[in-house]
Amino acid sequence: MKLTVLDGHAANPGDLSWDKFKKIADLTVYERTPADMVIQRIGDSDAIFLNKIQITKQILDSCPKLKYIGVLATGYNVVDLDECTKKNITVTNIPAYSTDSVAQHVFAFILNYSNQVASHASSVKNGDWTRSPDFCYWNSSLTELTGKTLGIFGFGSIGQKVAKIAHAFGMRVIICTHNSNSFTGGEEVVTKEELFKQSDFLSLHAPLTDSTKNLVNRETLSLLKESAVIINTARGGLVDENAVKEALIQKKIAMYCADVVLTEPMDKNCPLLTAPDCVITPHIAWAPKETRQRLFDIAFNNLNSFIAGKPVNVVNKGL
Repeated sequence: MKLTVLDGHAANPGDLSWDKFKKIADLTVYERTPADMVIQRIGDSDAIFLNKIQITKQILDSCPKLKYIGVLATGYNVVDLDECTKKNITVTNIPAYSTDSVAQHVFAFILNYSNQVASHASSVKNGDWTRSPDFCYWNSSLTELTGKTLGIFGFGSIGQKVAKIAHAFGMRVIICTHNSNSFTGGEEVVTKEELFKQSDFLSLHAPLTDSTKNLVNRETLSLLKESAVIINTARGGLVDENAVKEALIQKKIAMYCADVVLTEPMDKNCPLLTAPDCVITPHIAWAPKETRQRLFDIAFNNLNSFIAGKPVNVVNKGL
């Protein structure tokens, strides 16, 4: 079997090994692949791995040997699933591999806000403590999390993990979800309107669909407390970026923290790039080495299972 990896650098910039894949396939790894070179690189492949490369009908029509597409991520919207099903091409994803690391990243944002770690560390480096007349000082308000309300929109595996951590901090957890069988204990189910009204911290954990697109908009932002912090580690399209920037400028919310934006890599004209009180990380919540190794292990099992005729984690269920 000929296996081609189209954009291997994101998952493996050099600290992981592709060796075990070489034991079950003739492997070629490309660090990155321009859109106009996809067909050239996978035209004779039986199987491909990709992360964010778009696989369209035109590409599929030009690759008649292709029988397997392994998406090295949970989301698989980059693949024309209907066309794959018509062509009997199995598509798999990597479910639930990043639950722990994404939940950890949510609280990295929350704790950076509540304890102002980066701000005070920078102040100390600038010599402010050496000039202080007192043994301690703080240059911005600090927040104790106990008793604060964390609102969670979407309550899949990551939302549930975030709730467990929040409970450990003594936070009140409210959720807006259609999944009534997933409670971890102690959560309160509320409407979307109440979620926005009551949250001190609002964490987004929903997929991007027609119903969740621009979930955070001028109307919903107006429901939030002026002291509220929004955390988005899900999808950039869940928020209206212009509306968020406007709300930050007008001090209608305290902070917006995100690991995702609408266009990635970030466009130089992205509104959030120049927004005040806005903390953005470059889509790294999934990136700890342990998390990516887990992704590799699942990807290997997905491909090996397909070769054995017993595919797992198939996302085009019509096959």
